[in-house]
Amino acid sequence: EVQLVESGGGLVQAGGSLRLSCAASGFTFDDLSMCWFRQAPGKEREGVSCISSSDGRTHYSDSVKGRFTISRDNAKSTVYLQMSSLKPDDTAVYYCAADIGGSAYHPFIRPYDYWGQGTQVTVSS
Repeated sequence: EVQLVESGGGLVQAGGSLRLSCAASGFTFDDLSMCWFRQAPGKEREGVSCISSSDGRTHYSDSVKGRFTISRDNAKSTVYLQMSSLKPDDTAVYYCAADIGGSAYHPFIRPYDYWGQGTQVTVSS
């Protein structure tokens, strides 16, 4: 079974940067499509950024495009989310999600079988 462990969250001032990491185990990482979601208090969970297993194609939500960068290191079985120019609206619990292979669904709406426990990101104004 795939296990995901996020790290790197914390408190940062607006305009600052953070890098989130999600370490995967229990499956061949190369075969996993990975995605970051977030959920702010009182709001629905939303897709932030995803990276495919096959060709490394990336997707970003409009709200983070140009500020966040997703990447993966298959040798370390880890996916990263580099977050820059952070805004208070980025405050949320960030979750890593994984699924095996590709999907006909858009990465933000495909059903993911595996989820991490979440890491809190708080951006102060």
